[in-house]
Amino acid sequence: MAQLFRPGADSIARCVLIAIAVAPLVYLAVTYAVVLSPEVTGQNITITQPVPFSHEHHVGGLGLDCRFCHTGVESSAVAGLPATETCMTCHSQIWTQAEMLAPVRASFEHGVPLRWERIDRLPDYVYFDHSIHVAKGVGCTTCHGAVNEMPLMRQSAPLTMAWCLDCHRDPAPSLRPNEAIFSTSWTPPADQRDRGKTLLSENGIDVAHLADCSVCHR
Repeated sequence: MAQLFRPGADSIARCVLIAIAVAPLVYLAVTYAVVLSPEVTGQNITITQPVPFSHEHHVGGLGLDCRFCHTGVESSAVAGLPATETCMTCHSQIWTQAEMLAPVRASFEHGVPLRWERIDRLPDYVYFDHSIHVAKGVGCTTCHGAVNEMPLMRQSAPLTMAWCLDCHRDPAPSLRPNEAIFSTSWTPPADQRDRGKTLLSENGIDVAHLADCSVCHR
């Protein structure tokens, strides 16, 4: 009787069946990795700006408070960017002829705002309010990272839905006292869990509804 299959046919069939079973899992794993990659989230990617503004120098070195430039952070959903007049408060007196500041001087002279590129990007269907986070005890560096150590600003956190939900479901580890909201040197104390729970109560944070869809999608 003639042999219908070659000796290795059984092994090939087994490999094909295994591949069919494993392929969807590999596809899902690769897709998940791509979605969380910096190319998609923007995390730790430095974007070219019209002026190479250094938070490391201005915040870490000179000690500028976040609110000096981001004036809307306590009262508005948008933290805001400084007007050119704010920059010229100092740079009309120092570094007046620096080549890197030529766009700032041109902006001031012609009354045309600088076009800064957004660093921390959220999808248009996500609602985020800076003022409520600040009012409830979330510090700037919790989301923006150690800006005082960034020569050029970059997105520190992935800003994915899972990352946001982790904090909304358990915000206690991220809360700090009011006097430390804008501090870049604050670090959680050893008893942060207990202090965070106290701040939850003091700030009237209702954890039961923080993960509701309507909180961020309106």
